[in-house]
Amino acid sequence: MIYQFYQRRIFPHLLNQVMQTASLMDRRRELLLPIEGEVLEIGFGTGLNIPFYGNVDTLYALEPNPDIYLLAVERVQQAPFFIKHIQSSAEKLPFATASLDHVVSTWTLCSIAQLDQALAEIYRVLKPTGTFHLVEHVKHPDSAKIQSLQTLLTPIQKRIADGCHLNRDMERHLLQAKFKLIEKQYFDAEGIPAIAQKMLFARAQKLQIPH
Repeated sequence: MIYQFYQRRIFPHLLNQVMQTASLMDRRRELLLPIEGEVLEIGFGTGLNIPFYGNVDTLYALEPNPDIYLLAVERVQQAPFFIKHIQSSAEKLPFATASLDHVVSTWTLCSIAQLDQALAEIYRVLKPTGTFHLVEHVKHPDSAKIQSLQTLLTPIQKRIADGCHLNRDMERHLLQAKFKLIEKQYFDAEGIPAIAQKMLFARAQKLQIPH
């Protein structure tokens, strides 16, 4: 009962605050400003990305958690473009194959239970020329000490942060899902604890495999 109360009434507000850290907001802007047209955002959360979509016509806001989406309603109502809430999981996207030009994920892939299935779905719905834009905290690529701590603390983190994994190697998962990275940058996010500070900023497209 207490845990359910935390998940529904406390965690969404904590998430909303942490995700507004200045260094993260700067990266949102950098990731999203070039995007045009129709966009599917995986893990829409509380709508913090809305101000940074400069040329978007329609945004499909996929957010399976209705308690988190409630905190986005005011931002959605004030948005200068059309937003449609999709209450579904990333592992089974309600979109036709090869139908989308852009898919976005900002700090969401860490908490998807079946990550490889979700990436396969993102791959499926993207057009051959479509782009997957993402920024995510990742398993530290260099520090064995931080890697060990991430693995040790992930079971606790999953409980307190809605399934969040601290130790996912996102680049490896993307490559295994047959994406090619057309832009890639690792950075340390200011204002975030060291255990979750290493981030991957990337744009990926389908790897074209000759038949």
